[in-house]
Amino acid sequence: MGLIDSHAHLTFPELHGDLDDVVTRFRQAGVDRVITIGTDVADARKAIELAPRFPNTVFVAAGFHPHEAMKVDEVGIAEMVEIWSQPGVVACGEMGLDYHYDLADREVQRSVFSKQLTLALNTELPLVIHARDAIADSVGMLLDHGYAGRKVVYHCFTGTTEEAELIAFHGWRISFTGVVTFKNSGWLQEIAKAYPADQLMVETDSPYLSPVPVRGKRPCEPAYVAHTARFLAELRGVDFEHFVDQTAKNTVEFFGL
Repeated sequence: MGLIDSHAHLTFPELHGDLDDVVTRFRQAGVDRVITIGTDVADARKAIELAPRFPNTVFVAAGFHPHEAMKVDEVGIAEMVEIWSQPGVVACGEMGLDYHYDLADREVQRSVFSKQLTLALNTELPLVIHARDAIADSVGMLLDHGYAGRKVVYHCFTGTTEEAELIAFHGWRISFTGVVTFKNSGWLQEIAKAYPADQLMVETDSPYLSPVPVRGKRPCEPAYVAHTARFLAELRGVDFEHFVDQTAKNTVEFFGL
């Protein structure tokens, strides 16, 4: 079993225009599968088109990113619910809250997040959560909507040890991007070093966050998840192939691939 990039944006222009080569490169790097994320209705539909184009290789998660919250209306919500039932869609999200950039009013973010949480309960699909400077509020909303113990992942986690423990307490998990490879990410490396082996997942969040040794190279692409995986295997003192097998198994189980 090869690596799985559990969170990428193959529909973004930096990657979509060169997609055949992007797929070739990630396969050559030992990446078998990628979950591409749709951040609004149009992006999600674009993502769904990729699943049959790259069968058993590209899977889809879809939701309204908090940055898009100001554009969301009831028609859009209904369209997203319909998208969740489409073949190849394996998760709802990314959805959540972003208090770092505040590109959308926080009350509107919470409203859109709440509506998605209510409707996603009916799907039985796992959730992919975006929470930037908003862990506490997002955790509270997940609990209020009945997600304790359900499949939830906080993608691109860069929070504190206490926040990682809070997420784990409710039966959820976090996933790691190339940020964990950065020299100034010592706190995150300590979290990753001690993180339960049976919950580990890795991602690129491409086209962003290229890991060391390609930090700063744009665009980041799914092939680079191999760098993050090698770093984490060494950090945790385990064989790379074992790490690959374990994280792939975890990702397959979580998303039902």
